[in-house]
Amino acid sequence: MGAQNPRSGTKRKTEVPGMHHAGIMKIFTGNPAQTYNYKQIAKKLGIKDSHTKRLVSQTLDHLHLKGELVEISTGRYKLKSRGGFIVGRIETKRSGYGFVSSDDIQEDVFISRNNLNHALSGDLVKVYLYAHSRGKSHEGEVVEVLERSRKNIVGVVNVSRHFAFLSPDAGKMPYDLFIPPDKLGGVKDGQIAVARISDWPGGSKTPVGEIIEVLGDPGVHEVEMHAILAEFELPYKFAPEVEQAAEAIGDAIGKEEVAGRRDFRGVPTLTIDPADAKDFDDALSVRRFKNGNWEIGVHIADVSHYVKPKGIIDQEAYDRATSVYLVDRVVPMLPEKLSNEVCSLRPGEDKLCFSAVFEMDADAEVLNRWFGRTVIRSSRRFTYEEAQSVIETGKGDMAGEIVVLNSLARIMREERLRNGAFSFERVEVKFEIDEKGTPLRIYYKENKESNQLIEEFMLLANKKVAEFLEGHPRIKKVYYPFLKSHRHYKVATKQMTGGGG
Repeated sequence: MGAQNPRSGTKRKTEVPGMHHAGIMKIFTGNPAQTYNYKQIAKKLGIKDSHTKRLVSQTLDHLHLKGELVEISTGRYKLKSRGGFIVGRIETKRSGYGFVSSDDIQEDVFISRNNLNHALSGDLVKVYLYAHSRGKSHEGEVVEVLERSRKNIVGVVNVSRHFAFLSPDAGKMPYDLFIPPDKLGGVKDGQIAVARISDWPGGSKTPVGEIIEVLGDPGVHEVEMHAILAEFELPYKFAPEVEQAAEAIGDAIGKEEVAGRRDFRGVPTLTIDPADAKDFDDALSVRRFKNGNWEIGVHIADVSHYVKPKGIIDQEAYDRATSVYLVDRVVPMLPEKLSNEVCSLRPGEDKLCFSAVFEMDADAEVLNRWFGRTVIRSSRRFTYEEAQSVIETGKGDMAGEIVVLNSLARIMREERLRNGAFSFERVEVKFEIDEKGTPLRIYYKENKESNQLIEEFMLLANKKVAEFLEGHPRIKKVYYPFLKSHRHYKVATKQMTGGGG
């Protein structure tokens, strides 16, 4: 920086004369959101000779060393902000601007279209905060994209003689991708494909990409469904090693395992699910005690018996987080061997479960409760429509059990609503499609008593487990102080306990 002292060999600080020094700072303080290099500053100051321009460059560096300016990138400076830099997730809008949410600052930070610097919605970004006046919103500039939220981009490919472009379907990717001829991957003009960004030069508005998968022609049902899956990065198949690990799991239940569980295989048990369901992960059992009360069992498939912590299946399930239901298929959290076979509570098969078991009187009051591992055998699989028919007519398979369950569920629902619980009266649109995926009709799915029956007993199980955990000595000692300090604790507790205190 500056000229070199011939005697000492050290560099001495050289600055623009005082008038220009003050002028430089006036430019930055008057435009705190702007970035300038030495040429732009020199032009604003009316400096034309090369010697003084060099002094401007040295002065900018000097102001940076003093902490009055921040060097955003090589040779580009901004007025230093009190906030400095933050890290957060950006959400962009269709108009082109965006907002960054960060744990480093209470308010969202506004990012103008010109200051996105190639950041896309959902990206983890580093942001420089501009100096801002009191009462005004925070504003900043993305200086680095730390992590891309979108690895794959789906769109229609337009192939020309010497190049191609992929035009994304989603509004969250507002740029076309330039695809070099050697990165087309065999895609034809007009086809839907999946691409990945390989480069994005600093001065270019158009990212460079490569085709990683060709899906096929638009309008074909299977192609369009795979495009949706790829767009939301939903994995429609499991890796071979995950499938192999699942296939290696045996479904036989040993005598020692049964001996360590409460046996409900002789108790009338049923499942109620949609007609197109393939996995049945919860069941209800019911039988009458000699004292006239009812024993109601809420049984959930014991997946933890088969999926061990930190194993390859556990990690895959963690990454997927949940099963995703589309119009004509399910993207499962677990491989089919587990979700549809081993852990599915299919009728006539012994299954391992976690259960919440209640003794209830005719007024649906819970007199006793028990939680633990069980083994069950479902007696009958019902669709919602079949169960509803039994409720309405009082006739059919397991009519006695279903009528009792529904009577108790009605009482519990009325009690919940009296205590201020929400009643979500919703109409769900359903599609009937044929084997080729062609829609045949659209209809409304009604939320009838057979649906509410299942909901009430699931809510009961969750409520009672929450009460049990809240009163458990270890929970109170280790986790309760943390939960109580959490801002959502009171709301969550109120919801879990049915609107109580």
